[in-house]
Amino acid sequence: MTVLTGPRAVLTAALAAVMFLASCGGGSGPTVGRLEKPRTLNAADYRATGIPRSFGDTKPHEWDSIRPDRYPIHGIDAARYQGDINFFAARNAGINFAWLKATEGGDYLDPGFPRNAPRARAAGVAVGAYHFYYFCRTAREQARWFIENVPRVPGDLPPVLDMEWNHQSRTCKRRPDAATVRDDIRTFSSIVAQHYGTAPVVYTTPDFYEHNQLGLLRGTEFWLRSVAGHPSERYPQERWTFWQYTGTGVVPGIDGIVDINAFAGDPVSWRAWLSVRRQK
Repeated sequence: MTVLTGPRAVLTAALAAVMFLASCGGGSGPTVGRLEKPRTLNAADYRATGIPRSFGDTKPHEWDSIRPDRYPIHGIDAARYQGDINFFAARNAGINFAWLKATEGGDYLDPGFPRNAPRARAAGVAVGAYHFYYFCRTAREQARWFIENVPRVPGDLPPVLDMEWNHQSRTCKRRPDAATVRDDIRTFSSIVAQHYGTAPVVYTTPDFYEHNQLGLLRGTEFWLRSVAGHPSERYPQERWTFWQYTGTGVVPGIDGIVDINAFAGDPVSWRAWLSVRRQK
């Protein structure tokens, strides 16, 4: 979910592409990524209109509609690219939740999850794991892989299923039809929900949502990416719980850039949502 910019991003993207391709191969054992050590950025140097004041944005959007800072509850999603995260600093800056990449496909493990999930819990940041879907593995295989590698921890956030096209993959060009994609989401979600006692949140992008008619997935809770407008503009009439409003954010305690997200409600509804959706 993380988008990098600038000269350093070219090198990082190249390394990431190598790791991504390795992760999607048919090897006999799991592939584990390498934790990055990004350059430290200061949020105060990247203040942006519409972004909460304690955060920054290296490539801000000119918000002319509903702004992200209208919402009081914010969080991040991160992977190995963010390195070791100081969640105490992030929490003091206003980060309430974090989803960390844990698995991808059927054989890849992200090293950021086991490093950073305990840190988030210790700092009082609600934390959960996300799985990046790979279209050349079955939904059942990927659900099993996630369950094998992400422990069930009472109090953690529900899992997330990250559904977007595998643009960078050279090993899998498959793009199933929309009905198959929706069936895969249902299958993965059903298996994972049975294990963790709470259904996954589904993260997606505007193009993937539209192409696969995800609005037909009744009962699915959505986390929507929309970095150039409010979700109501990019996903007309769709319900959502989380909004990813930038992929180039700067947050205290996190080196480099990071995705920042908003929860759809106020602190009271946030606590109510947690009481229902956290793992039991």
